[in-house]
Amino acid sequence: MSVVDSFRERRVLITGGLGFIGSNLAIRLAESGAHVTLLDSLIPQFGGNFANVEPIKKDVTINISDMRDADSLEILVRNQDFIFNLAGQVSHGDSMRDPKLDLGVNCISTMNLVEACRKFNPSVRMLYASTRQVYGKPRTLPVTEDHVPAPIDVNGINKLAAEYYHLLYDGAYGVRSTVLRMTNTYGPRQRISSSRLGVAGFFIFRALRGETIQLFGGGRQVRDFNYIDDVVEAMLLAISRDACMGRFFNLGFSPAHSLCEFVELLSQHCKFQVEVVPFPAGAGSIDIGDYYGDSSRFEKAVGWKPRVDLPEGLARTIAFYRQHLETYGLCPNPS
Repeated sequence: MSVVDSFRERRVLITGGLGFIGSNLAIRLAESGAHVTLLDSLIPQFGGNFANVEPIKKDVTINISDMRDADSLEILVRNQDFIFNLAGQVSHGDSMRDPKLDLGVNCISTMNLVEACRKFNPSVRMLYASTRQVYGKPRTLPVTEDHVPAPIDVNGINKLAAEYYHLLYDGAYGVRSTVLRMTNTYGPRQRISSSRLGVAGFFIFRALRGETIQLFGGGRQVRDFNYIDDVVEAMLLAISRDACMGRFFNLGFSPAHSLCEFVELLSQHCKFQVEVVPFPAGAGSIDIGDYYGDSSRFEKAVGWKPRVDLPEGLARTIAFYRQHLETYGLCPNPS
């Protein structure tokens, strides 16, 4: 039996449910027969989009509200079996430009959520979507969960704090939670028109439009990339297994690829130019250099292994966006 089958007829709340990862997770769950509620603030720059859930819009409940308002959560968390906490601000640069917004969206919202669960639904299971950014600049590679956290931007600090709110409430109050520290996730339904939401998506956007891709600092930085279907599978496994509760885990992919290699793979599908440029002012100071994570702890806990490598994942992603050019702000490839 597939792990998603165990969610049939179960009640699931997804925060950030109209965003990239949330919508893909929602589609998988709704198609399996789960009763899915999507919570999203639709803050413009965060990537929420009604079009993302078009295939299931009649099968889910959508609530537009802001988790910084604690009162909005009291009713929403009641009677839920599972809560996937995917809402948040993910831009590292924006977190430095507007640290109070990042604090509110990543920390205050999470505190409101775990408090609401403690009061109104302490038996729920939760998953928090965190980030590799909590580690800062890696001291050793691949990065394991034993690496000391050393965030180098506001976003990393606030995401780390949000992790510990979940884990604290698990240990102190029995509100079961697990944390996944994710790396570069890419695939269909990502808001790719803005560099704020990830380099992979923005490179795909410029490639599809035939625009020049700029590689900062030579593009030799090494990253690992997870295709969205593999991430959704990881989330379903993590939240449903007792072995994951009260713990945090890395997601990742081997082999890792440099940004130059990523762009080279893109060039097999699209025609565009590449320009090597210096880091913009201020950007180099929050670049973490090379990063790729060790996900063996999670693999041992639940048997998960990513199945979609970068060449296949990019092919699937390009095909999706070519079928939905207008929806995601793309013009036809000039080739």
